[in-house]
Amino acid sequence: MAGHDDPDRQLSRLFSIAELAAELGVTTRAIRFYEAKGLLEPQRAGSTRVYTHRDRARLQIILRGKRLGFSLARVQEYLDLYDADPTHRAQLEHLLRGARQRIAELESQRQDLELTIEELREMEELTLEALGRRSGKPRHGESKP
Repeated sequence: MAGHDDPDRQLSRLFSIAELAAELGVTTRAIRFYEAKGLLEPQRAGSTRVYTHRDRARLQIILRGKRLGFSLARVQEYLDLYDADPTHRAQLEHLLRGARQRIAELESQRQDLELTIEELREMEELTLEALGRRSGKPRHGESKP
């Protein structure tokens, strides 16, 4: 008799939408949204959605892609390539291109953020100096005579 840890049994296990949502920390509404976008295609057991191990893996990829800032269209392309190419070479090349593009976008955003922080610090310092002059308090770095 196969045990609970039997890999074949784990692969054939079906999940309800509530189980999948709880396990992966998302709402059932989010899962239904990904279904509506064509990213997930659960089976039906009567009127109940049931998800396979494959659906669970696809949802994990979707959630990771979202967390990393990839568009759903980009995630869909990645998932489509997985199904189309048994060697997964095209999928891996797509992933590499996407990762490089996302790194470039984030590097640019980091530069923009650093510049914005620098400007805000200058603004903060000028504002503190202006407030110090108005209230008669010493300016930053100065002592009262």
